[in-house]
Amino acid sequence: MTSAIRIMLADDHPVLRAGLVALLDAEPDIVVVGEAADGVECQEKALALRPDIILMDINMPNCGGLEALGNIRRELPDTKVLMLTMHDDIGYLKHVLSSGGSGYILKQAASEELLSAIHAVNEGGIFIHPHHAQALARDSSTTDDASTRRTSNLVEQRYASLSDRESEVFRLLALGHSNGEIAELTFLSVKTVETYKARLMRKLEIVSRAELVHVALELDLLG
Repeated sequence: MTSAIRIMLADDHPVLRAGLVALLDAEPDIVVVGEAADGVECQEKALALRPDIILMDINMPNCGGLEALGNIRRELPDTKVLMLTMHDDIGYLKHVLSSGGSGYILKQAASEELLSAIHAVNEGGIFIHPHHAQALARDSSTTDDASTRRTSNLVEQRYASLSDRESEVFRLLALGHSNGEIAELTFLSVKTVETYKARLMRKLEIVSRAELVHVALELDLLG
């Protein structure tokens, strides 16, 4: 039997936390193991509890979510952080991804979207709503200095070396699909998907899912 996904909540609004606890504890494969009301408490409890995923607000007292994110990723590299926020802001999203966050979801999102994000992140994916992915693609396309063009050319050359199947798996990974979901979509085994993933990351010279998303955005594959 697969063990439950261990979630910790970090938000300074107790009513919101209570609602999230009720929602998440109703899921058979999710368990809330702790709560925190600010960034400092979040870091302390995260070190003690070592949850699989921290669902964390960006704006919290004492130590904000963005600062806490960086500290947690350094101390607990196996713990994934999914940012829950009211800010529909591309700048925040870029900061979260560059700091090692595994996703960005708005507080007004439907409960089904939040649960999908948790499962995607738990399976190694990065959750970005299609609306935000398109915004990132548009934002990245506005930078056009010589250095960026040289970098883009190198990325394009590496991407061109991928096989059709590797390119397909690459795009699905960048969209936040888990290995299992990609296996179902492509009619491949999970092991084969993992092989394609390892191969394409080696060809692209990237080592993380966050880098993979950035490359996909640079190539304008998520629009």
